[in-house]
Amino acid sequence: MSNCHVLCFLPVKHSTVFSRLNHTLISVHQFKSQTHQILHSLLEKCNSMKQSKQIHAQIILNNLTDQTLTLGKLVSFCAVSDAGNLDYAHLVFNQISIPNKFMYNSLIRGYCNSNSPIKSMFLYRQLIDSGLSPNEFTFPFVLKACASKSAHWMSMIVHGHAQKLGFASLICVQNGLINAYIACGFIRYARKMFDDMSERSLVSWNSMIGGYSKLGWCKEVFLLFKEMREIGTEADDFTLVNLLLVCSRRCDINLGRFVHLYIQITGMKIDLVARNALIDMYAKCGALVLAERVFQQMPNKNVVSWTSMITAYAKQGLVEYARKSFDQMPEKNVVSWNSMISSYVQGGQCREALDLFHEMHSFRVVPNEATLLSVLSACGQIGDLVMGKKIHNYICGTSSMYSVTLCNSLIDMYAKCGALRIAIDVFNEMPNKNLVSWNVIIGALALHGYGVEAVELFRKMQAAGVWPDEITFMGLLSACSHSGLVDSGLYYFDKMSSIYGFKPEIEHYTCMVDLLGRGGLLGEAVRVIGVMPMRPDIVIWGALLGACRTHGNVEIGKQILKQLLEAEPYSSGVYVLLSNLFSEAGRWEDVKNIRKLMNDNEIIKCRAVSLVEIEGRVYKFMVDDKTLQISSNVYSLLDQLSDHLKSIGYYCNMSSMVPESWETSR
Repeated sequence: MSNCHVLCFLPVKHSTVFSRLNHTLISVHQFKSQTHQILHSLLEKCNSMKQSKQIHAQIILNNLTDQTLTLGKLVSFCAVSDAGNLDYAHLVFNQISIPNKFMYNSLIRGYCNSNSPIKSMFLYRQLIDSGLSPNEFTFPFVLKACASKSAHWMSMIVHGHAQKLGFASLICVQNGLINAYIACGFIRYARKMFDDMSERSLVSWNSMIGGYSKLGWCKEVFLLFKEMREIGTEADDFTLVNLLLVCSRRCDINLGRFVHLYIQITGMKIDLVARNALIDMYAKCGALVLAERVFQQMPNKNVVSWTSMITAYAKQGLVEYARKSFDQMPEKNVVSWNSMISSYVQGGQCREALDLFHEMHSFRVVPNEATLLSVLSACGQIGDLVMGKKIHNYICGTSSMYSVTLCNSLIDMYAKCGALRIAIDVFNEMPNKNLVSWNVIIGALALHGYGVEAVELFRKMQAAGVWPDEITFMGLLSACSHSGLVDSGLYYFDKMSSIYGFKPEIEHYTCMVDLLGRGGLLGEAVRVIGVMPMRPDIVIWGALLGACRTHGNVEIGKQILKQLLEAEPYSSGVYVLLSNLFSEAGRWEDVKNIRKLMNDNEIIKCRAVSLVEIEGRVYKFMVDDKTLQISSNVYSLLDQLSDHLKSIGYYCNMSSMVPESWETSR
């Protein structure tokens, strides 16, 4: 074969080099050498996978598979280039008998920047096992992969290798270690690495400031920023975004305004991300006017800018302004829709939230988990079981979205809609359960008065090795209260602190007062209030007053009247409880005094709202409500039913069902 001459036709149309090669007879040795050089040169100019595959075909056809330089270039293009294909790069890599360090580094870098950083760590281990030593191009990307997966043990191993091979002093490796330790939660290791650095780049400062910012360590963030400025290192947009982020998390508007003033005084030209961070900071600190000012002064706005303003309005309860901004958005993404839907839900406008979700569906915007969580919350609040089931079916049809969080939300929705059995089925069918799952189902059983079952489920939770938290005991004590399990409630209230180490909060004391009050142990309930380490609130006094009404104890009711009025003098619910207590005891003079207090303070009794589901839609109405289009039909049907009942000898005096104490206010 060495004495032969070869004519090779390379199928690349627009290359003058290939054209010349197609018509030239040369020796095999010369041909392989020149072909290798040509293919290597073509790989430098390659810009598509189609071209790279053609070049790969020529490498195989011309028996150039031993040319590691060319193959390495091919692997690098497929692994790193935006036009490449990582799977194809790994396929080529696996066919090479002895891959070199450059090939390993290219694949490690490719997987690090993809959705499979774990493969970078496997390749690193394979590199070590093959007898090759990593270099300064290996460590930064392996450490980036460790950071993305919070692989603390792997980070330490890589750190040890870097020290052993003499690369631990390189600034790129040190920055990678700082990021990896921060991502793994080892902020003190990261700070030690930072302090030991002989030279720091802006990336080093930003990494350390960003790490503290994510933890909410405001003091450390600004001390580092001060030190950074003192040595003459200029901040950039990443620095400012991290400073604003910690101000947002701590709701520290003073430091936030300091950062804004620093930008104005230094004349820094900040990018869109930093401007959006300014809006977010002011919004979360409640400075709506300043957030609006930054928004209006922005030369360019993106979807994040608009969404931040929607969130700002919603935080202040200005849902109408939020909707106006939403409607004005030139472009919307799923986050924008989620923000507006969530604003409606938080504002108690659940029907509007569901209507907007339908509108979102009509625009073919695919919902994500956050969307479904808000919609399920809306369904639970207004009892829209039909819509809740539709969302459940959608989740079941999309396996990628069947998360533990969504299952927990489904349980909560079904429980609030009265479908406790379905809620229990969802819980039992969950392949994985977290603490929230147990808390939600215990709360669901408590809501429906299944105290014994809630206690039994708590025991199963303990047997499963799940450690409870304060919310668990809230549900457990509530379940005991609603079912009259006084002994069990007292037992778990004691174990909460003596065994599990949780100090009871005011919500737990409220459950205990309600439990003892419902059980008729009013004296014990009063003693519990007396030993509370915090001041009783309106809820606790209301619970005790409700118990006084149930058991007809007017004396204790009168004793807590003063505390109730001091705690919340303008709560209509307090006056209603007192009036009902006195009227049921026949204390009409006291009823009259309560009515006078209400009139003097211009307090109006809150009107109760009822919900009814008709053909899959939930309607809200109040007493004598005639605002609905179908109201006339409803009242006509009620009249017919009333006439029918009278015709068969049944008569019900509806006015007798109204509390006598309220008759004069109608």
